[in-house]
Amino acid sequence: MKLHCFGESGNAYKVALTLTLADEAWLPVYVDFFKGATRSPAFRALNVMGEVPVLEDGDLILTQSGVIQDYISSKTGRLGGKSAAERRDVLRWMFFDNHKVSGVAGPLRFNMNFLPEDKRSADVNGFMAMRLASALKVMDTHLADRNWLAADDITIADIACAGYLFYPEPFTFDRADYPNVDRWLDAIAAQPGWKHPYDLMPRALN
Repeated sequence: MKLHCFGESGNAYKVALTLTLADEAWLPVYVDFFKGATRSPAFRALNVMGEVPVLEDGDLILTQSGVIQDYISSKTGRLGGKSAAERRDVLRWMFFDNHKVSGVAGPLRFNMNFLPEDKRSADVNGFMAMRLASALKVMDTHLADRNWLAADDITIADIACAGYLFYPEPFTFDRADYPNVDRWLDAIAAQPGWKHPYDLMPRALN
């Protein structure tokens, strides 16, 4: 499989880590996002949405991290839960992540670190930081008496919700504020084959 990605993308990291923990062979295809590669006609032909990640598996091309994670899980029989009930809970937390965790953490991290300073809005970032904190508190409460979000073992839901939480750039997230999330992130990092996003994918800004 080929994964079109770049190291700074938390959504691409979700797929790269899913491939790795599912023990699938894959190759990264570097996308120079910061120089406009995703807006090029060639990339738009690959993904009309103009986003990474994009997964190529033979003639099959898939976009959107959650869809790709689901495909990898279904293909390998790993990381998807062991029952229909667990599978529904996996999807529940992936939708939660998309709307309330990564969907907020991603643009907040971008605005605070990669957007030119004269274009940053303290009000917008403050609002997103509040939304992110609320979502992380939900996760921290849920993890108080369990090891994983949706099942008895790690699933793609855990990988999705952690997609942005290993990055070092400041985006108002402090692991010390969420002890159960902190413990959970350590458990993810303890999985065989785990790597930090900047070690797993080619990085644009070195």
